[in-house]
Amino acid sequence: MGAAGRWLEFFSKPKIALIDAALGTQYPSPKSELHYSTPFQMLIATILAAQATDKRVNVITAELFSRCPDAESMSRIELDELKTIIRSINYYNNKAKNILAASRMLVESYKGEVPSTREKLESLPGVGRKTANIVLSNAFGQPVMAVDTHVHRVANRIGLVKTKKPRETEDALIAAIPAELVINFHHYLVLHGRYTCKARKPLCTKCPVLPACDYENKTI
Repeated sequence: MGAAGRWLEFFSKPKIALIDAALGTQYPSPKSELHYSTPFQMLIATILAAQATDKRVNVITAELFSRCPDAESMSRIELDELKTIIRSINYYNNKAKNILAASRMLVESYKGEVPSTREKLESLPGVGRKTANIVLSNAFGQPVMAVDTHVHRVANRIGLVKTKKPRETEDALIAAIPAELVINFHHYLVLHGRYTCKARKPLCTKCPVLPACDYENKTI
């Protein structure tokens, strides 16, 4: 049995169906809470969102995108000016350097357009696998699974996977969830982890997927 087959052992089709129905009712039009209008803006917002809240990022990008809405304009901004705009966010120094370098690379190598393949996205400064997957899913509608702390925690807590590393979680979820549900499922797990299945104090009594949950400390 291959790796995908082994991961499938941890899944239950009825469990996936129940979660899809329950969270689909709670979040009928799930989407990223980051504000963006273009693939480029999705990319920049995602870079900024590392170790930061979407709410904080949206405050920053409201000003940033009004001044630099695309790669061409972002590539021309002075580094110190960029730092000043985003300085209220964690790791703003490194993020500013990566945003500027990525924007310049987009202009020089991709005519200012964000590429739609993981390999090319990961070649950009400041872009790892998770960021690339978020862009591919949200900006290009590709059925990939970006695994952040919410997705990893919730998927394991519910019992969708039994994994220790984010990449293992990604592979397991992709192997088991039907491709047409992957994008919505990513949003379901993020939103569920953010507002209900919280890290320290999950709101089990308010959880719509409680019947399908394997969390050993859940309260009924």
